[in-house]
Amino acid sequence: MRRQLLIAFVAALCAAGAAAAASGRLADEPLQSQEWWLHDIGADQATPPGPGVPLTIIDSGVDATHPEFSSRPNTTFLNDQTVDGPAEWHGTAVASVAAAPANGVDVLGVYPQAALQLWDASPTPGVLTFSVIAGIETAAQHCPGVISLSFGSTQPNSQLQAAVLDAFRNGCLVVASAGNDGATGRPNFPGAYPHVLTVAATDEEDGVTSFSSEGGWIDLAAPGVSIVGAVPLSHDPNGYSTGLDGTSFSAPIVSAAAAWVWTVRPALDVTQIFELMRRSARDIAPAGFDPLSGWGLVDIPNALAAPAPQRDPQEPNDDVSEVRPGGLFSTGQSALTTPARTSNRIAGTLDVDEDPSDLYRIWVPPHRVVRVSVAADGEAAARIWGPQTVSVNESLAARRRDLKGQLVRAGNTGFAAYVEVLPTGRAAEAQYVLSVKASTR
Repeated sequence: MRRQLLIAFVAALCAAGAAAAASGRLADEPLQSQEWWLHDIGADQATPPGPGVPLTIIDSGVDATHPEFSSRPNTTFLNDQTVDGPAEWHGTAVASVAAAPANGVDVLGVYPQAALQLWDASPTPGVLTFSVIAGIETAAQHCPGVISLSFGSTQPNSQLQAAVLDAFRNGCLVVASAGNDGATGRPNFPGAYPHVLTVAATDEEDGVTSFSSEGGWIDLAAPGVSIVGAVPLSHDPNGYSTGLDGTSFSAPIVSAAAAWVWTVRPALDVTQIFELMRRSARDIAPAGFDPLSGWGLVDIPNALAAPAPQRDPQEPNDDVSEVRPGGLFSTGQSALTTPARTSNRIAGTLDVDEDPSDLYRIWVPPHRVVRVSVAADGEAAARIWGPQTVSVNESLAARRRDLKGQLVRAGNTGFAAYVEVLPTGRAAEAQYVLSVKASTR
């Protein structure tokens, strides 16, 4: 149901005292000494840029009268903001952690000069699916950009997933909190969807918190305990709360860091910034990629200096609906081969959780045989699906009709088909070069 309540926010408001003081950064804002995460992610080791790639916070409303936001430059309220109700402090806190300005008023955001866009998705306590979708669709009109989502549900929603995929296709990075379900193994959506950069929570010792959700969909981690942030004046006359815990705060930290890095490195496309933020993370225990912290703790200096990852073209292209014209996207994806170009090659990447398969449209010319092959050190394989294929996850009967193997032959009439590249199971990731060749036999 489109108007269903999407979730509780993935944060808990605690009554903790002051957090540990950060080291290595001058305290220009009154509460900045409590913002231990700024040093932990390296935000004090580089100078943030001016406004650039927009950062959109989709959450509960932000208090536009709060001193952190009432005169903040480069701030756009994309819709009316409301802050009434017991849970309506959340959006103000999340936005302040990401982008509170350097104005001498209490806290400093990770990216103080960000081009900040704010969307209120909670006309009632908790955000609503239809409003989140509208916010994502609005933000996707301003790509490239970063979209920050600090909420989740254990129930998937196909319309929400479609909005996320559309934003990614338009060139926006979608960042989401992992959830606060601990080791239950329950996926939390939208974080568990492919092509979403999903963030776990860590503490002052760089350990993943006990409440942070675990799973293969976790991409990286960021601080998520003992957070101090702005709250609506109606919630607290002081305008601030300390001891905030939850992956709700880890997501905007990564979102702000990604917008900072992308502003400095504008030549990157969305697939590159996605992979750069993962691969430049600082590894924390347990070693290597793991379902607790993903690739590790977000690290701004590393992300600014690391080599650009390989581009992954035509994403998202996980299934037929994402590449066929008139499917999820009106124009689909460009065909890899056409009547004018019957053979071609393309390089791409796979990830079993974030990019589980790549599908390409091809043209099978009349009286020709099309063969496909993959160079990937045995870590990926290719197979052809026929023109009637609706999904690579279709029924067994339909699969018997549509799955063609590594070659397909046309008769008197040519037709469109699909090539799927998928992991072989030897590795969780693969880099490949796909070759499609047409011949007379």
